[in-house]
Amino acid sequence: MQHTIFDTPVIKTLMRWISLIILKTAGWRVEGRFPDIPKFVLIAAPHTSNWDFPMTIFIAFAFKAKIYWMGKEAIFRRPFKNFFRWLGGIPVDRSKSNNVVEQMIQKFSKSEKLIMTIPPSGTRKKVMKWKTGFYYISLGANVPIVLGFLDYKRKVGGIGPVYCPTGDIDADMREIRTYYADMRGKNSVKESVFINPARMEKTKKLITP
Repeated sequence: MQHTIFDTPVIKTLMRWISLIILKTAGWRVEGRFPDIPKFVLIAAPHTSNWDFPMTIFIAFAFKAKIYWMGKEAIFRRPFKNFFRWLGGIPVDRSKSNNVVEQMIQKFSKSEKLIMTIPPSGTRKKVMKWKTGFYYISLGANVPIVLGFLDYKRKVGGIGPVYCPTGDIDADMREIRTYYADMRGKNSVKESVFINPARMEKTKKLITP
């Protein structure tokens, strides 16, 4: 995986102090801790605003964690391509959901350590269904899902439980969604509420029992 801001000497230390100051000034605090697991999928929810990205970066620095995140290819064009990759970004073509899942599974298999941050809603816009790619990436790569959150209601961001998918996506998604039931995004009217069964049928074909 590429070198990122989280690997850069001096800057990573400076960014941690800046992040702590910004969070404290904004009235935010962090909860939980990053698990001592080399590879996992980190859910980023609720995702309703552009502000979620810098807040996630600040919180990652507060935890001294090195994260990667998936972003649509359009934001990786010049002159920002190298900058966003330095921030931990990995470009993906969202129009090919099956291919994205397969690519991420391959990245996990080739990496000794990897924390991949994925918003289940897939977008900050109003959606009615969670996408299931993160679930099948976890299942196919045989890595757990860690429940990360940004709760704007309480001004708390952090890390919740570690969840190991069973393969029963309906039951697993109900449990995961229950954890986020009382949390609110910055724009709560844009929060998603259901999984997307059409995507579930497409992506589950990638996983062989």
